[in-house]
Amino acid sequence: MEAKGKFLHETRIAVRWGDLDFYGHVNNTIYFRYFEQARVEWIERMGYRVGPDVPTGAVIINADCTFYAPVNYPATVIVRMYGGEPGRSSAMTWYELYVEGEDRLYADGAAKVVWMDTATGKSVALPDTLREALS
Repeated sequence: MEAKGKFLHETRIAVRWGDLDFYGHVNNTIYFRYFEQARVEWIERMGYRVGPDVPTGAVIINADCTFYAPVNYPATVIVRMYGGEPGRSSAMTWYELYVEGEDRLYADGAAKVVWMDTATGKSVALPDTLREALS
């Protein structure tokens, strides 16, 4: 994973039975949901609503995840979110995923977040409060 930016948020998420794949591990797609949950919580904590009826909001234009060890049920995952230096309308975010009670890094990932006008689908400047939090 690229060097982490500034720590922004941490969340705990209970692993659900439905998160598992055929092999009894958390399905690889679910890790992106865990990262998304951390990102949405942080955006909402910063005072912005997330939903289809907001005038502007965050979209992801690129995301990746590296899996180091499988997460099994039952467990609670801890996701730590970091942010990079903001551009005009975007910023990089990084994620670390742990299992509660363990020091081992189970996965890490990244996502480039772009702030956009939801009516036009075009990028707009990051709100000042998000820019300040990322700087």
